[in-house]
Amino acid sequence: MPAQSLNHYTINVRDLERTKDFYCDVVGLTVGERPPLPFPGYWLYTGGVPVVHLVGYRPELPVINDGPSYPVPTGRLDHIAFACNDLKGMKANLGRRGIKFDERVLPRMNMTQLFYLDPDGVAVECNFDASETETKGVRGY
Repeated sequence: MPAQSLNHYTINVRDLERTKDFYCDVVGLTVGERPPLPFPGYWLYTGGVPVVHLVGYRPELPVINDGPSYPVPTGRLDHIAFACNDLKGMKANLGRRGIKFDERVLPRMNMTQLFYLDPDGVAVECNFDASETETKGVRGY
């Protein structure tokens, strides 16, 4: 009974609306159907699949009192990655929003990766096909 695919990941967020807007406006996910759960949240979709679940304030959980620049330790979780297109458009979108990002090109594969943080300090990686890579001035690993 092997796993067949990644289903979703869940983030307990400080500001539900701000984080929802980030994943929709920056990453390009869309808000979709969510069961009538007894706490606030959103299910965010890509390609018809709910891949990111956001959970808002729940009185039974401890308050998240760290700032985005000092995220809560997440154990060995390092980042969440998405396959993307329109590298130039994504870089322009991040720039307009003042979101700092690190751009890397994978050796041999020549695909471009952009790394940045969401409002809760979770690292997001966007991967772009090698056909979109501009090698001038971009560092590799």
